[in-house]
Amino acid sequence: MTEHEELWNAVQERCAALEPGTELVTPLSNRPFRVREISIDHLQIRFDDSGEKRFLWREQFAVLADRLEEHRLAVSELPPGVEPYTTVLTLLADFGVEDDEISYVPELETGGGSPYLLSPAEARTRPERLHDDALLLADLLDTSAPVAPETLETDTLTDLYVLLSDVQHEADRLRQTAREALLSRLGPDQELHGRFGTVRRTTRERRRPKDDETIFDALNEHDIPREWVLGVDPDKLDIVLTATDLEEDEVYDVEEQVYVQKTEVEEDEKYARLQGLAERIEELEDDETAEELREELLNLETRLDEALSA
Repeated sequence: MTEHEELWNAVQERCAALEPGTELVTPLSNRPFRVREISIDHLQIRFDDSGEKRFLWREQFAVLADRLEEHRLAVSELPPGVEPYTTVLTLLADFGVEDDEISYVPELETGGGSPYLLSPAEARTRPERLHDDALLLADLLDTSAPVAPETLETDTLTDLYVLLSDVQHEADRLRQTAREALLSRLGPDQELHGRFGTVRRTTRERRRPKDDETIFDALNEHDIPREWVLGVDPDKLDIVLTATDLEEDEVYDVEEQVYVQKTEVEEDEKYARLQGLAERIEELEDDETAEELREELLNLETRLDEALSA
């Protein structure tokens, strides 16, 4: 077997071993893509940001590998067409990234740990993360008896708070995206109706002062003393507090607020739990109760439709 055949076999085996859902990223342009097909003489990839499909050819991997054995390639100088090839090569044990350069490093044993690989958990989109967090929250609420939060065990209460926070955060981001899309479809005084509710365009006024010169000119025109609108500048006040013996409580009303801050999220643990839920769902699909559950849901949906249309 030739050196190039060994290289291509390694590329095929490494790509075939990628966990489903794994995402790769181009080194310079940071474009996400996935390996969709492994053929005799090429890989087929698809970019997630555009849906564009592209072939990575066996011969080109050989040419690039030969080049890397002689010279390193600076990430900042990689042409767009070469980027996916270098990403895939960094999956192999003989290639790596050092000082922002793609290099051939068989003797250093630092290859194969590609910085351009995202695990299935990391590769999820924001809507997918929201879906998963909402599923975990629903499962936690389902497995915890419907009791007051203060009666929950401390670890369960902590998980509840973290999941509620994550769902709120991602839901608000997605809500803003949905809002922008709806605004492009809503005309003045128009309402849009969905199955679960109605929305309409609303306008609010938010005022902010013009620049000082414009304001002072307007005041002068109306013979209004500018002292009437001048106030204390908090930034200047803080400087005075720092530079003098003036005490903070002499010039500020200080109110202490106590709250819970989420400092860390165990994403790996959440993803492992999601995989467990997926396995439970698959088991349910093989169970006789699955069909009964589906029939119940369909009947419930029918009753809701009839009630809403009444």
